[in-house]
Amino acid sequence: MFGIVRPCSHRLGERLKADWMAHLCGLCLALRRDHGQFARLVTNYDGLLVSVLTEAQNGPVSGTRRTAGPCALRGMRTASVAQGDGARLAAAVSLVLASAKVRDHVA
Repeated sequence: MFGIVRPCSHRLGERLKADWMAHLCGLCLALRRDHGQFARLVTNYDGLLVSVLTEAQNGPVSGTRRTAGPCALRGMRTASVAQGDGARLAAAVSLVLASAKVRDHVA
């Protein structure tokens, strides 16, 4: 996990923390679905912000959340996760940011 933007967990309320985690899990699952299991390594907070802002612009729309199965990173609990265009766009941004980071390290 890398990125510049990080949530301040002690300042977020329970609802905002749950929304943030829904977007984080949605990003991870979108990376797996569209780009394969290995692509989940590039999950980052900066790309996640794209998903959050996309949902904020579109407003609450039915069908943008689903229940995901158990995950080890969530303590083997199920959770409501974001899905749709915002998560897919965030996945693409995460891949581009990871590519730029690798390019910087090579240079």
